[in-house]
Amino acid sequence: MKLNELKGNDGSTKDRMRIGRGIGSGKGKTSGRGQKGQKSRTGVSIKGFEGGQMPLYRRLPKRGFNNPTRKNLAGVNLSRIQKALDDKKLDAKKVIDSLALIEAGIIKRTCDGVRILGQGELKTKVTFMVSGATKTAISAVEKLGGKVDILPAPKKIERKVAI
Repeated sequence: MKLNELKGNDGSTKDRMRIGRGIGSGKGKTSGRGQKGQKSRTGVSIKGFEGGQMPLYRRLPKRGFNNPTRKNLAGVNLSRIQKALDDKKLDAKKVIDSLALIEAGIIKRTCDGVRILGQGELKTKVTFMVSGATKTAISAVEKLGGKVDILPAPKKIERKVAI
């Protein structure tokens, strides 16, 4: 027996149905779609339609609120910053900002900014320049003689629409 002589058992494979190839194919004329109407045509999108009954997505109540101006800040605890300072990944003499935190591997991306959180203990005097900080974080930094500069929020650009 050779590789070119191998073949499957009789009936183990089945050819695909060729749709729209004449009456003799078994799927000619309407190609298995019935007759007439929107659903017989391609690109039908009437999802969620329940035959005139009030659809489920309208029967259920609305929940919650999506704030369009919400800022997604990357949170960093003081304990993570102290560990990076101990490991010499951050320099306490320089200002610690979002780029320094990314280079140290503490955060992956800044999102809309960085917020310093007060969990953990800080033992080194440092200066921060970040988008936000909790009261406990600010007090912990200032207790050691450090400083937290909060960056101003970027101004929202109003788009004027010509009428």
